[in-house]
Amino acid sequence: MGSLEHQVGNTGSKRIAALNTPPPPSHCHAHHLDLDDQKPGWRKFLAFVGPGFLVSLAYLDPGNMETDLQAGANHGYELLWVVLIGLIFALVIQSLAANLGVITGKHLSELCRAEYPKYVKYCLWLLAEIAVIAADIPEVIGTAFALNILFKVPVWAGVLFTGLSTLLLLGLQRYGVRKLEMLIAGLVFIMAGCFFAEMSYVKPPASRVIKGMLIPKLKGSAATTDAIALFGALVMPHNLFLHSALVLSRKVPNSVRGVNEACRYFLIESGMALIVAFCINVAVVSVSGTICSVNNLSKENMDQCRDLNLNSASFLLKNVLGGSSKVVYAIALFASGQSSTITGTYAGQYIMQGFLNLKMKKWLRNLITRCIAITPSLIVSIISGSAGAGRLIIIASMILSFELPFALIPLLKFSSSSTKMGPHKNSIYIIVFSWILGFGLMGINIYYLATGFVNWLLRNDLPKVGNVFIGIIVFPLMAVYVLAVLYLTFRKDTVVTFIEAEKDEHSARTHVEKKLEAEKYDQSARTHVEKKHDNSNQMFELSHLSHREDLIDIHPPN
Repeated sequence: MGSLEHQVGNTGSKRIAALNTPPPPSHCHAHHLDLDDQKPGWRKFLAFVGPGFLVSLAYLDPGNMETDLQAGANHGYELLWVVLIGLIFALVIQSLAANLGVITGKHLSELCRAEYPKYVKYCLWLLAEIAVIAADIPEVIGTAFALNILFKVPVWAGVLFTGLSTLLLLGLQRYGVRKLEMLIAGLVFIMAGCFFAEMSYVKPPASRVIKGMLIPKLKGSAATTDAIALFGALVMPHNLFLHSALVLSRKVPNSVRGVNEACRYFLIESGMALIVAFCINVAVVSVSGTICSVNNLSKENMDQCRDLNLNSASFLLKNVLGGSSKVVYAIALFASGQSSTITGTYAGQYIMQGFLNLKMKKWLRNLITRCIAITPSLIVSIISGSAGAGRLIIIASMILSFELPFALIPLLKFSSSSTKMGPHKNSIYIIVFSWILGFGLMGINIYYLATGFVNWLLRNDLPKVGNVFIGIIVFPLMAVYVLAVLYLTFRKDTVVTFIEAEKDEHSARTHVEKKLEAEKYDQSARTHVEKKHDNSNQMFELSHLSHREDLIDIHPPN
């Protein structure tokens, strides 16, 4: 069997022809498809479960918790529509990322390297690395807060400790990644269960919750800022690179039907994972909004609601857990931060491998990324304490939101392009829906960037010369941002990576090659038929393309 990247012949499946591996004869394919049809649907689905749930951990990281808590405390239920749109949008684009990997056999960063000029490619790589670092900041601070709650460790010391905890986590992966992920996910869902229990206790008004989901509203000066941060925490650019690569760790049946089934199973899995993430995010916002809006709130809790952060949010669970609320909350917060480290590690590895064709050991890659993320977190926590560290999470989420177009636009263009996807390109409905949401997000970002900066210039205490100097620097950068978005949007794809299946074998291979291949595959098929009753799994493996061999050292095990 060849690499996942080879072109499949007589079945009609279309893949990137990165390797000149000749397809097996058509009669062997027919036999393989029959074996595939015998496998129960639920077993087929289970074979594809993994990438979507791993990616969904990023939607439950400390950055999401921080923005959810502040959105609820500051605006009640009014920003729940952002959570709904954000996760609907996340489902659409995550499924597009999965389809891109399945159809092309390459992940997003590899396609960017093939498509864009050298200077654009390096700029996109740099922005992707910044996105990974920005996503890592909430994990650093969340872990530091958890240690502060559990052991009274200063936040700045907890930030330093996160580097060691990352190495420990990666060391534990040697005992089984899946077991470790299930343990961490279980701890995260403990926290989710606590918020669900708290929500049933405080009983937020269902009508206001539904109204907040369905009626967009931005009331107050900080509403736009919180909405952008909330959206940025939900839809993260590095997740697009990650998901398009993780699907390559699954073995896709060597047929058009198999490819279509794989895309459908990945969509179902992503939908299930994101529905869980949506419910948890709604529960956190609702609990925060309900408790912080009651009239008889104590002065201490009122002060905490005014400046709510991850370090002070455990009081929200007191009604359910009483005195043990801090411990359970801190353990879950620690698990949330560390589980997200896994997604950041793999995303960074795929980004580096795709854009630069370089690979690095997981522990070294994670340590470098974590050390870079530690620097701003350490400086802010020393100067401003936990309050400043909490605000840094919001800033990191806003950075992710501003960077999203530089991963989203290539994904939308590639997945809608016949040069990349052939007949598997997006339907007109998906194209319209995804581009409307994408342009809406980019419009909000640009509006906030322009109006926020102008308001700051008008209200700050700097001398006029200083304002003029800052304006000379910042306004050109804003113009560059807009021009870069327009360039990616309207640039026509020039590299054709989709190759039609060969219709005539005689034009592609010589008679001798065909004869040798036929003998080889006939012998292989006979061997597997003879072993059918002893080892049926081997027959099933014959009907699959193997996963990407060049990624074998960095993808999670099947």
